[in-house]
Amino acid sequence: MTKTLPETFSVQDDFPAVDYDQWRSVVDQALGGAPFDRKLVSRTYDGVDVQPVYTSRDEGQLEDPLGVPGFTPFVRGSHLLGQAQCGWDLRQEFCHPDPAATNRSILRDLQGGVTSLRLRFDAAARNGLDPSTDSGATLAGSDGIMIYCVDDLDQVLAEVQLGAMQVTMDAGAAFLPASAILVGLWQRRGLSPSDARGAFNADPLATLAREGKLPTSASDALGLLADLAKWTSQRFPGVTAVGVDTTPYHDAGATATQDIALGAATAVEYLRAMTAAGLDVDTAARQILFRIGIGTHHFLAVAKLRAARQVWSRVVEASGGSRQAQEMRIQTRTADRVLTRHDPYVNLLRNAVAIFAAGVGGADAITSVPFDARIGLPDDFSRRVARNTVHVLQEESHLHRVVDPAGGSWFIDQLTEELAAKAWEIFQETERQGGMLSALTKGWVSQQIDSAFQQRATDIARRKKGITGVSEFPDLAQDRVTATPPDLDALRSAAADRIAKKPTIATDALASATDKMSAAVTAASDGATIHQLAGGLGFQVGSGESVERLTLRGFAEPFEALRDACDAWEAKHGHRPRVFLANFGPVAHYTARATWSKNFFEAGGFEVIGNGGFEGADAAATEFGKSGAAIAVICSSDKIYPDVVPQAAARLKEAGASSIVLAGHPGDNEQAWREAGVDRFIYVKCNVLETLREVLRQCGVLENGVLA
Repeated sequence: MTKTLPETFSVQDDFPAVDYDQWRSVVDQALGGAPFDRKLVSRTYDGVDVQPVYTSRDEGQLEDPLGVPGFTPFVRGSHLLGQAQCGWDLRQEFCHPDPAATNRSILRDLQGGVTSLRLRFDAAARNGLDPSTDSGATLAGSDGIMIYCVDDLDQVLAEVQLGAMQVTMDAGAAFLPASAILVGLWQRRGLSPSDARGAFNADPLATLAREGKLPTSASDALGLLADLAKWTSQRFPGVTAVGVDTTPYHDAGATATQDIALGAATAVEYLRAMTAAGLDVDTAARQILFRIGIGTHHFLAVAKLRAARQVWSRVVEASGGSRQAQEMRIQTRTADRVLTRHDPYVNLLRNAVAIFAAGVGGADAITSVPFDARIGLPDDFSRRVARNTVHVLQEESHLHRVVDPAGGSWFIDQLTEELAAKAWEIFQETERQGGMLSALTKGWVSQQIDSAFQQRATDIARRKKGITGVSEFPDLAQDRVTATPPDLDALRSAAADRIAKKPTIATDALASATDKMSAAVTAASDGATIHQLAGGLGFQVGSGESVERLTLRGFAEPFEALRDACDAWEAKHGHRPRVFLANFGPVAHYTARATWSKNFFEAGGFEVIGNGGFEGADAAATEFGKSGAAIAVICSSDKIYPDVVPQAAARLKEAGASSIVLAGHPGDNEQAWREAGVDRFIYVKCNVLETLREVLRQCGVLENGVLA
């Protein structure tokens, strides 16, 4: 019989509205008395509760539930039309030590759609050194481009149309000498100040946090920052002088709210220095460009960017700045802490998630990180994939054509508000510590980050926070991705030869010059090296404050260290340390735990030997003896364990097992099974990392946590 459909159809009539209280009543019934907050409410590492559902009722709890893109507090973005007019600024990083190789990469990336550049000077240049000194020769080519003078930078940027291209720098403590070198190149190319585009990124506090020291006092560094900002604001309308890079804190383990707060506190420190030098608040605020790391929790990342703009707007307003000056310019970068060395192809997905979050969160510029960045210098293929990830999200997904992609999400709006509130509290506490510089030098910043990271570290160790391809679902058969390092000796020799041929430029007067930046530009144009410029400004290695250095805490590193140890063991012995699965009973009884146990031990780098199950302990012991394994894992169901475990443990020990592991929580049977020969238990929520370390030590792979 054919059913006749009605002429009109109303969803509202067939599905009547249900309010939150009705929904909650049904959920509570389904939970059967289990606590709602424990089962369905999660908590971020910032202490923000995330509810299972958000409705319009949550909107009424917000201070400004609507907001408008392009207007204060800029929660929904700094531009009226978002990025719809011109798309995202794809700002790629370059750090190959060879200037010629870097130039080739730049030209390829520009042809591939990159729209701005970030140049990372090497460790020598960042400290105001070059290969002419012993310290500089040691640091030359390390972690950056060997740029020491205008000629080097000219080679790096050969054939680049500087008037149409933003060039930003990462020059560490040597930001003023590096800025002088860039301006010297602009002048050499005949670029007018009004046409220059870029960012000098003076950020001495981030350098102090990342390196643990400065080649000058912090007060002198802040003075140079203020001088540079004042000089830049008067001459280059399209250039910013100051950067606030929060990635040192983020990669060291900071939470989202700490990231926001420490960035705001750093910016306030710079605002004070700039206004003390004579700049008004509006001009000073417009000289600042923020750089924020993005992880793989995309909702949290979106809310973090929104909350950061809200906090910064509040800071500038409290400082007396205008509405226009409250706009926050943000460059994002995929955080190093979420990237892995093992199974790096998964980084393609992590990077895509981070870029998506950055776009939805309203970032002005986006840096897409090559998937092999944690292994070594990226190759052409990985760089191409990195930039094309952005292009897919723009050109094929049209994400940038939506003014506010997160608009209308009660969840994100609520999360934004809560992050902003907590970040403001941390910011105020930082100010009570005497400001960001004082908080760094007292060790307060590192203490706060360490404390916040502990819970995350525990969750990673227990696999509550899994790392795909490393702590979860590893592929031990996958060939390791390697990177061929450049010939640093040859590059250092060539750089030293170039420096030796350059004339000595008098820079003694720089420190006392009324206009330090103009004097530095003149000297740089005459051929002065970054070392000569820094020396003239009074740079001296080890002369400034020192703090506890913030180091990268890669989430995967503890597990990757175990994998590295097992790889070395395999290279030495011809095989990995082995684990034998002693599966008992029908397939349905052992499959789940056997699969889970295989994943468990492979996360530590073990070769896991499986089988189709055994009827009795003798058969299992026989096969174990043939396997060459030292560890046996008994896998079955709780129903079978009482009959199997005592015999199996005894027979496996007799067959040569140095350790017996039981898959599953022992419950009330722990003592009995230990007496039967079981040495340890593995189960959901156990400390996976520590268990793997213990087993590897027992196998002789590790001694005191390091490779035997």
